[in-house]
Amino acid sequence: MKKHIFVLFAFIIIGILSVSDIIGQDKNERIGNDELIKTGMNYYNYADKDKVNFEVSVWGYVKSPGKYLIPVGTSFVDLISLCGGPLIEAKLEEIRIVRMKNDTLDVKEEKIINLNYHDYLWEEKISNTKRQNPVLYPGDIVLIPGGPKFTFRENISLVLTGISTLTSIIVLLVTILRK
Repeated sequence: MKKHIFVLFAFIIIGILSVSDIIGQDKNERIGNDELIKTGMNYYNYADKDKVNFEVSVWGYVKSPGKYLIPVGTSFVDLISLCGGPLIEAKLEEIRIVRMKNDTLDVKEEKIINLNYHDYLWEEKISNTKRQNPVLYPGDIVLIPGGPKFTFRENISLVLTGISTLTSIIVLLVTILRK
């Protein structure tokens, strides 16, 4: 009987430890209990427990747009890498960082920082122009605009579709007018 109780007790202890490993949270994890509420489909936590962390928003044509919790000192390129990089439709020559007024950070007025990374993906050579890679501030909004990019093949396809439609209409009108 004692052996059965001991085995049962051992299973209960092992079960509790296994469940706490699956659903529990280690003290060394980056996210705290208060932050669990914020995690969601578009909330990404890249916080460093040894640094001050803040939130920025990424909108537009990146693989994973949303709100990011990042450590102080994170640069624009670092954040875009955390986002999974720009999509093929991204207009990298029109990137904007909207920096909101923040008296505690000595940002006296709202400003827009314009960036151009077009040559990184679309040119044969990277230009020698000095490129900005600003360090992000709390509350920054990174905007990566975009839209469909039409290649030569897609342009030809659109033109041929238009020509074939016009030809069909002309043939239809000629057929109707002959009768």
